[in-house]
Amino acid sequence: MATPVGNGASGAAFPARPNQLPGAPGAAVATAVPVAAAAPGAPAVPGSAPLAKSGGAPPAARPGGAPEKRPPAAVATGVRARLAQATRTPPGRLRLAGVVLAVLTVAFGGLTAWQLETRAQAADRVVSYSQPLSRDAAEIHRSLADAATTAASGFLLAGAEPDAVRTRYEQDIATAAKLIAQAAARTTATSPAQGSLSRLNQQLPAYAGLVETARADNRQGIPLGGAYLRYASEQMQTVLLPAAAELAAAENQELADDYAEAKAVPWAAYGLALVTLAALAWVQLTLFRRTNRVFNIGLLGATAAVLAGGLWLAVTGLTTSAALKRSVHEGAAPLKALNTARADVLTARLAENLHFVARGSTTKYADQWTKAVGDLAGTTDVPADRSAGSLPEALRLAPSAAQPSVREAAKQFDEWRKRHDEARKREVFEADYQGALEATVTAKGDAATADASFNATDKALAQAADIEQDRFKQAAEGTGGDLRTAAVAAALLGLVAAAAALRGLGRRLAEYR
Repeated sequence: MATPVGNGASGAAFPARPNQLPGAPGAAVATAVPVAAAAPGAPAVPGSAPLAKSGGAPPAARPGGAPEKRPPAAVATGVRARLAQATRTPPGRLRLAGVVLAVLTVAFGGLTAWQLETRAQAADRVVSYSQPLSRDAAEIHRSLADAATTAASGFLLAGAEPDAVRTRYEQDIATAAKLIAQAAARTTATSPAQGSLSRLNQQLPAYAGLVETARADNRQGIPLGGAYLRYASEQMQTVLLPAAAELAAAENQELADDYAEAKAVPWAAYGLALVTLAALAWVQLTLFRRTNRVFNIGLLGATAAVLAGGLWLAVTGLTTSAALKRSVHEGAAPLKALNTARADVLTARLAENLHFVARGSTTKYADQWTKAVGDLAGTTDVPADRSAGSLPEALRLAPSAAQPSVREAAKQFDEWRKRHDEARKREVFEADYQGALEATVTAKGDAATADASFNATDKALAQAADIEQDRFKQAAEGTGGDLRTAAVAAALLGLVAAAAALRGLGRRLAEYR
């Protein structure tokens, strides 16, 4: 067997042939030859593996060749690291302060504008939606009660019914139908008032039909007419008037909700204003300590803009809240009390008329009269005590402009009670039904009847309600526009403050270039 020939200079053996394995017979022992690093820029040796960088092994590739995504925690850590590195230098800290101040000032303007716009929309709803619906609901209740009262008066007068009585009844029905249709058109499908409106819309034609049947029978002298009228009045008192009362309660609640939203204090805007002013003061104080420069015009302008926005917000909030409160005390609250008093007056008048329609066959309507009078005056035993009734409540809440009308209504109500008591005595103690009827309702328009006192009472309350409605409009109108103007101003001042802050810090950054 031949032996490998060695290199005498180096003593290294030639590498073995590819078909010879180490340790095989005739195989030479191969020695490792160190490979020198390639010079910079030199091409890589074919077949050699690339050298790994000093930072460790290269990142493993995902299936398909896409790079592996870093987890969110690693990304957040990297962001914080870059942010910390950027704020190590004064220019980096100035840039960060500019970003923070710009975000705060713009957020202050946007949040203030949004909250004021929300209040403005609520104030607009109070004037153009909630209060008109509340007023219409009360008018529906009053029109229905007056229609029932007038129908009973016309029935008692029979063939002597004046055209004015018939016209008043027809106007009441037409007014109620019109307002019900308008309320249904303006009320949303999810409103709690929809059920009441549906019942009113269905039952009003049925009631009118019963009244016409009673009127026709009465003119022909058929006794069944009285039964029809009593049934119609029963439907009015048990179905229509309760539905109207539910509608009024729902609309009053919606009005109260809109009032509460319109008068809400924008605490979030006030809080953000304080935070923004504190940040501006801190940045200016920091600059003063590090640069010994007392003023920065840009930051001072931003502070002034935020202060102006906060003051505008405060002043507008106070003035509009005061106007809305005045509209409640001088309009909405007295109107509600007056509407209650007018409904009680009509209830008493209906009971008084139905008592004569029943011709003494029941004491039901006499009891209804007593209850209605108690609701009006507060007590029936002591007429001077009016502390708990709807009429003294209306007098207590009425402002100075409406008090004369309410006092006149109270005076006429007292006269009405006296005439009612006199008619009641003639009916009970003298057995003079016809005389008692003529003292209660007459076709001649006699001023000495209970009917005349009732009309005077209702008229005085209607005049007071008109005064209250005008005062409500004067107090509440324009509040939405004031709030909306303040919202636009706050948004613009927020942008001005942001621009001024960036301008002031930009001048300071320019000194590092």
